Amino acid sequence: MYNQFYGFREPPFNITPDPRFLFFSDRHREAYNHILFGIRERKGFIQITGEVGAGKTTLCRALLDELGPNYVTALILNPCLNPEQLLRSILKELGLQPGAADRVACLEMLNTFLLEQLAQGNDVVLLIDEAQDLDAELLEQIRLLSNLETDQRKLLQIVLVGQPELRDKLNDRSLRQLRQRITVRYHLTPLSRPEVEHYIHHRLQVVGANGRPAFTPWAVRSVFRYSGGIPRLVNAVCDKALLAGFVDGTDLLTWKQVRRAIRELEGKFT
Repeated sequence: MYNQFYGFREPPFNITPDPRFLFFSDRHREAYNHILFGIRERKGFIQITGEVGAGKTTLCRALLDELGPNYVTALILNPCLNPEQLLRSILKELGLQPGAADRVACLEMLNTFLLEQLAQGNDVVLLIDEAQDLDAELLEQIRLLSNLETDQRKLLQIVLVGQPELRDKLNDRSLRQLRQRITVRYHLTPLSRPEVEHYIHHRLQVVGANGRPAFTPWAVRSVFRYSGGIPRLVNAVCDKALLAGFVDGTDLLTWKQVRRAIRELEGKFT
């Protein structure tokens, strides 16, 4: 609705994890580099955590675009499966067809595929998003997948991405074997207030904004105070604020439009 008014090619504050909109704060850059280091150095297990809406999934999708042709990747977005279903999902993501194969046959299929990729000079990377939802049985299954190796190297690099609860879960004594194998860890923290300002400006630039609209310093401060620096909440507030600016017919978004946006998000319409 407001795209034509402001001259946007598309909405700037969608909450979908589009890597084109990834804003590299210092923390996001560090998280990104941790994942790349772990994968390229074949560390085996990598753990990335952060609050809901911190930008973890967007980071993963940007990473998939970065890895290049010598990497074969599988991205699991919904890990709420049983061990056999998870294994089948991984095979399908890698372009394999498990058919009616049982668990043992599926593992053999995966191992054969990994060895073939090794012979071709390729690395295979498995990214599991929302990994805090994995129960102990699934985490043990994933640990066993890391046993697929040659004498010199791991055949599968595994990236676990999840909310802070993932750290708590992995601290359980029953999962100490898995925890000991995770050699690369990073916790993604929220944006600072100056970073929120840069984040807003970045997303507006991506969609073709040319100096309009503009958020006043007090508007940015209000966005930061409500969102706590969580990108998804910044998106939600700014999207509503743009709509309010369109209704008011203004290019200058102040704390008034942001306050109206917050009230709508909170369901307070009076």
